[in-house]
Parts: sequence; C-alpha cells; structure tokens
Amino acid sequence: MLIVMDQKATPEEVNKVVAAIESKGYTARPIPGGERVAIGILNNEGPVDASLFLGLRGVKDAIPVTRPYKLANREFKPENTIVYVGDARIGEGNLTIIAGPCAIESESQALTIATHVQKAGAHLFRGGAFKPRTSPYSFQGLGEEGLKILKKVRDETGLPVVTEVMDPINFDLVEAYADIVQIGTRNMQNFSLLKRAGRSKRPILLKRGMAATIDEWLMAAEYILEGGNSQVILCERGVRTFVNHSRNTLDLSAVPVIRKESHLPIIIDPSHAAGKRDQVLPLSRAAVAVEAHGLMVEVHHAPEEAMSDGAQSLYPEQFEDLCIQVRSMFDVLHNR
Repeated sequence: MLIVMDQKATPEEVNKVVAAIESKGYTARPIPGGERVAIGILNNEGPVDASLFLGLRGVKDAIPVTRPYKLANREFKPENTIVYVGDARIGEGNLTIIAGPCAIESESQALTIATHVQKAGAHLFRGGAFKPRTSPYSFQGLGEEGLKILKKVRDETGLPVVTEVMDPINFDLVEAYADIVQIGTRNMQNFSLLKRAGRSKRPILLKRGMAATIDEWLMAAEYILEGGNSQVILCERGVRTFVNHSRNTLDLSAVPVIRKESHLPIIIDPSHAAGKRDQVLPLSRAAVAVEAHGLMVEVHHAPEEAMSDGAQSLYPEQFEDLCIQVRSMFDVLHNR
C-alpha cells in the first residue's frame, strides 16, 4: 500500500504516519516527490487495512499496490528515476550511450578503444575485468589488473566506467573502481549479490536474465531498491529462444512495458542480443524507436583479435555511424 500525504503535510505529520505504520509491524519507506511525500508500506504479508491510516492528520489517500514489486512500481513512485554519473544523465529525456570492449585485455587496448568511442560521442566506457564465461577454458578477465586499467581510462578520458561484478566476495573491490556496477544476466537472481548491491553507493546496471520474465526482472530490481539503493538501471540484452540467426532474441516490447510499469530507466544492449556485428546497428535504431533511455554497445579496434565476443563488436567507424544515426532519430522523436 502507498500512503499519499497532503501537499501541505508537515514533516511532523509524516513522521507520525511512519510511526503508525511501524507500530503495526510493517516497514515504512518515505518517498519524496515533486509535489508531495508518499510513504510505501513494505513487509506486509497480506492486504493492509487503509482505515488504519486514512484518519491520520496529513494523509490524503491510501492506494493499494497491485504488483509484487513495490519500490520498482510506478504506483509507488510516479516520477521517473534519473541516474546521474559524472556528466551523464541516464533516464527520461536523454539517450545515453555506453561503449567499449567486452573484456579489458590490456592498457593499450582499453585506451585505444576509449579514445575512439569518446570522440564518437559515448558518455560512458564499458569493459569487463571479471568475465563470466560459458566455458571454463575461455578468457576469464584480468581481475584487479583490469579494474586498474579502467581507472586509468577514466583518469585520461574523463569517461565514467561500467564493469561487471560476479559475486559478493569481489563487490568491494569492483565498487572501489567502478562508477556503475553491472550485474550480468547469469546473476540476475543471485540474491546474495542483489542484497549486497542494495547496500552499495554506486548505481547498479541490472541485466535481464536470459530466460527471465518482466516480473522476475523487476523483482530482482526490488531486492536492490529494498536494500536502500535507489540508483538502478535496467538493461534488456535479449532472451533465449529457439532461433539461431542471432545469439539471442531482443525483446523490444520490454521497453514500453517497463516504462509503463516502472519509474526506472531502461537501456538496450544490442550487441549481446545480436551476437553478430551486422545486426547491432538496426537493433540500436529500433531501441531508440521504442524509446529506450540508452544503449550499451561493444566496440573493438581489432575485433578479429578480441579475446571475447569479437564477432559482435563494432569497428570504431561503425560505432561512429551508429552514434550519428541514433542521435538523429532521437532528435526527431523529441522534436529537437
């Protein structure tokens, strides 16, 4: 349930409503809004009796929440969440472009690619230091050495960096270097990792599991939000289907559904959806057409030599074309 306070409600009245909620054994979560404060009721096992709170001073309304995800629900927070990272603004009214290699292979590789993508107009740099791979014999990433290289990229280019964390043990280490911590598709329902992400001060980029429903994805986000971290970015990266013409099937319908159901920003990863370089540009255009808030694209200056996912990585000149095209589309859609 969501308790909506009157516009003129005082802080003292809000505190009294919070106390009343907690006296019933529930958890109260105040949610400041543009015009008024709302208070979410969490940890209730069944329906909440609205009459317990409607008579309290300063209370305007009590609204039942119809979804199992509460903090991620637009009913709880009608205003769109905007995530600020450096000069980047991820959310409504913006098209944020994140680009870089699948894996950090060396300092020279990372800096070369970062220079290219920054020049083309990327807002953030991505690169994996820890790599969850299907085969135990595949390149697993450089670990802390890769994180140090990401720091150097940020120091030399000014681009904030995004990198993946694989388990709670390494979370502190990744958090110390990353500007955005990514939780990958294979870890979307790693609940220990989600709980640790909820205690983080860094924004979390949460990828959709390869066989996850929208509800399951938003419930994973709920774990992070419930832990106190309100900076969550959702990333659709394709789901596993029966097809073999692409690596996965990009679920573009997820974007309008998420925008209706949740206040969280949603971006698209066309590279992992496609698995093939020639599909990345058209899928990126489609992502902008359905009003995704951004893209995360893999770029490599020598993809034929890449240690991970070279076949889906764009050449720098292809990434430049992508940036030009998607920005033009975004400007037309937003009358700029």
